[in-house]
Amino acid sequence: MYYLGLDIGSSSIKVALVAMATGKPVGVVQQPEEEMGMLALKRGWAEQDPKEWWQHCCKGIQRIKKQFGISETQIKGIGIAYQMHGLVMLDSEGEPLRKSIIWCDSRAVDIGHEAYAAIGEERCKTHLLNSPANFTASKLKWVKENEPDIYKKTHKIMLPGDYIAYRFSHIMNTTISGLSEGVLWDFKENDIAAMLMKYFNIAPDLIPDIVPTFGLQAKVDAQGAQESGLEIGTPIFYRAGDQPNNALSLNVFNPGEVAANGGTSGVVYAVSQAISGKESTRVNNFAHVNYSKETPRIGKLLNINGAGIQYRWLLNNLDVDSYDEMNALAAKIPVGAQGVCMIPFGNGAERMLNNREVGTRLLNVNLNIHNKAHICRAALEGIAFSFAYGMEILTSDGITIDVMRAGNDNLFRSEIFATTLATLVSQDIEIYNTTGAIGAARAAGIYEGGFEEFSAYTLKNDHVKTYGPLKDKETYLKAYDVWKRELELIINS
Repeated sequence: MYYLGLDIGSSSIKVALVAMATGKPVGVVQQPEEEMGMLALKRGWAEQDPKEWWQHCCKGIQRIKKQFGISETQIKGIGIAYQMHGLVMLDSEGEPLRKSIIWCDSRAVDIGHEAYAAIGEERCKTHLLNSPANFTASKLKWVKENEPDIYKKTHKIMLPGDYIAYRFSHIMNTTISGLSEGVLWDFKENDIAAMLMKYFNIAPDLIPDIVPTFGLQAKVDAQGAQESGLEIGTPIFYRAGDQPNNALSLNVFNPGEVAANGGTSGVVYAVSQAISGKESTRVNNFAHVNYSKETPRIGKLLNINGAGIQYRWLLNNLDVDSYDEMNALAAKIPVGAQGVCMIPFGNGAERMLNNREVGTRLLNVNLNIHNKAHICRAALEGIAFSFAYGMEILTSDGITIDVMRAGNDNLFRSEIFATTLATLVSQDIEIYNTTGAIGAARAAGIYEGGFEEFSAYTLKNDHVKTYGPLKDKETYLKAYDVWKRELELIINS
């Protein structure tokens, strides 16, 4: 018997199966095999059709059943992870009224900033733990102001994962964790964020019923079964946004545990028991998957836009054939890249730098002695330094670090990158070979087996290696200090 996991990304849908008895992954498929498109009618806009997500979910389920010879009667539960902060608007018949305004759409930035100023920094920090910024609530206000006819027809609003659960079951509901990622949850009042909704003049009854993150949320109905290829009555047991779900996939649930990934952008996600929004303009704060009022667990998310994308840019523009070749070149150069320094923030505004667009900068190059190997070393170190810089921000926000876990993705496959970061933060970094879809599938069993069993599955099935901090820390600290001085000169200029 198996659990099914879905990861609803903005580039593709991933579908995974895990064995119920062992948590062992059976397989993962991606649908479509090429990236999904985005509609950008104006600069800074990004929209996708929710119905397209559903179509790819159904095709992915059919593919994975066929590929591994599994019938719908063998699938005993569903877990759903999804791209965060998106807005789906449904009419009374359950039809989307417009395309979803997704996470990377920036049209509502000014609306969020105005709300933060009008409501007040302190009230936002203590109630919402965030600035309304460009999150789901601000996007809904944009629709109300700019597309009033659509807003008037709206029966319920949903996050992307809520919509997929709805298509399986035709039941509209959401979670506290999901509402918090849309800045639609008031932590102080332990309720829907009436304060913000009143300011935006948005009706609270647009929010669907709230169900627990783990447990029976809904069941696949006849139409959902016909379209998806699952059995009628298959339960949906779990739902969470992609970053909380990625932390879950890495067995990160408790204060002192930190999850990281180093894909196109970098993410550090730390769990805290303190309901605090001290760094609310630089760090996002959400209800983690195991949050409750009695046992608060807050996920503090720090994003680094200019991470893996910079290393990929170098791969495409240097005369090299692979990341392995770049890593080998970098390994020939000593710590500090003989003075070469690279600032990696070339992928738009960086929230952790208070939304400044710093750009990528290559500094201190001596044309007589430096070559592409120095650039490769400086690039890996610069990205590692940006992670360490972000973790200093998290530490100032009350985070402690007892263990750090990361996915086995591009950057963490580099010993230079991982060892540099481990040394600077004085922590082991445990590397796990897992995915969000696998984590979501396993999480479908948490309602029954609990967190201890889930943790055992992760440790048994996924651990790859552990990078430890080096004893010779001084050379790394010296290089980091040089990098940080260069960054702060740019920030303060």
